[in-house]
Amino acid sequence: MAKETGRKLIAQNKKARHDYLIEDTYEAGMVLTGTEVKSLRQGRASLVDGFAQIDGGEMWLHNVHIPEYSQGTWTNHAAKRRRKLLLHRAEIDKLIGKTKETGHTLVPLALYFKDGRAKVEIALAKGKKLHDKRQTLREKQDRREAERAMSRARRKQRA
Repeated sequence: MAKETGRKLIAQNKKARHDYLIEDTYEAGMVLTGTEVKSLRQGRASLVDGFAQIDGGEMWLHNVHIPEYSQGTWTNHAAKRRRKLLLHRAEIDKLIGKTKETGHTLVPLALYFKDGRAKVEIALAKGKKLHDKRQTLREKQDRREAERAMSRARRKQRA
């Protein structure tokens, strides 16, 4: 069997970028069982409602749904069990200090395979208020309208 290289995306949490202001991102390895890896290789996972938490100096991923492997038997895993994340001690210590600040949380942004190993991208994030979300949407809409106007102007110049 050939060795996998590159990055293969499994799941993405697009809502996190809408609901949170992303301050910093970290790549963490995951401690998984065999049936979880097989289920992920089939491209099945959901990061919605997922979050990370530091407990006893270790980081844990909660509420991430990895469905049971269809060909699994009694060795199958629980779909929403908590999973240990692998980070360097210095990164965990830094995150402990940051998450003690009010409003900061750890959310998973993406789940992917990198060179054959399951990884999760964790973000240190701060919750957005409703008016911040509206402002972000307005800015995005303004950018789109400006791009449309510029492309129309370019088309008229060519004609």
